[in-house]
Amino acid sequence: MTTRTPRILVLGTGGTIAGAGSGGTGTAYRPGGLSLEVLVGHLAALGLAAELVPQEIARIGSQDIGWDEWRALHAACTAALADPAVDGVIITHGTDTAEETAFLLDLTLPTHKPIVLVGAMRAADAVGADGMRNFANAVKVAGDPAAAGRGVMLVMGDAVLAARDARKAATSAIDAFRSFPRGPMARVTPSSLDWFGPAHRLGEGARYGFPESSPRVAILTAGAGMDEQPVKALLGIGCKGVVLAGMGQGNAPASVIAALAEAAASGVPVVRSTRVDEGIVDRNVEVDDDALGLVAARALGPAKARMLLMVLVANGVTDARRVQAAFDGG
Repeated sequence: MTTRTPRILVLGTGGTIAGAGSGGTGTAYRPGGLSLEVLVGHLAALGLAAELVPQEIARIGSQDIGWDEWRALHAACTAALADPAVDGVIITHGTDTAEETAFLLDLTLPTHKPIVLVGAMRAADAVGADGMRNFANAVKVAGDPAAAGRGVMLVMGDAVLAARDARKAATSAIDAFRSFPRGPMARVTPSSLDWFGPAHRLGEGARYGFPESSPRVAILTAGAGMDEQPVKALLGIGCKGVVLAGMGQGNAPASVIAALAEAAASGVPVVRSTRVDEGIVDRNVEVDDDALGLVAARALGPAKARMLLMVLVANGVTDARRVQAAFDGG
């Protein structure tokens, strides 16, 4: 019995994995300096058992990723999921906003084929570049039938992380990504892949429709001694939702919490997340969410809390109870 070589669509957006110009030992480089065709050509030289089909979406640093690129990625993934000749999708992506892109696609795409984001912490021409190994690992994951039904994944540093859990926790370390509250889904090398559990989303459709527009949702970081004026300023520019990156368990000075409660009463959903690197924000601990109409972000940090709230608002979900249920899920 022969096994068909998996056919994988590779969508390129640029980032450090395609970075060039470091001079080998330098730190400065151009994100997206190498074309996707060059990257795929380097990977093909490794002799991996996969047919890679490149499609360039952008050649930018991921700090500049936005709705135009997300819309193009979503459309390309949707087409690939409907194409029986395509077995999986890899997206090359900068690491700064990889967690946001991965989570947006995880919320708005079905799960019957693997979709994998991959990046690098060192430019392609730097000493000790990690991009090709990460890329080869992503091919291993995207080509594995057992990767289906696990949602969108991020492959970095020989680990496979779920989009909902992955976050960038270091600015430049080679092992910059962490996974919370769940650990890695698998460990992977170019020659091996070990899943730590069964697929948990088999046959699941998209949880939400992809936003046709981008509602303005802001992150407000709490600091000692601040007042409520930043809340009023955000509402003044037309924010449709606010995520608080609060102290500890999503806390802020009393005047700020009072202003956020007024915003929630006016129909603007407010989610309390935390500026702390890791931890759960629970309801009704120091802040009376029930009385104030606020939402606890649970395990989602500010970046992903903002992404989920944008998707919810775009889909007409603004009631605090329904928003809370979305943050409690998964």
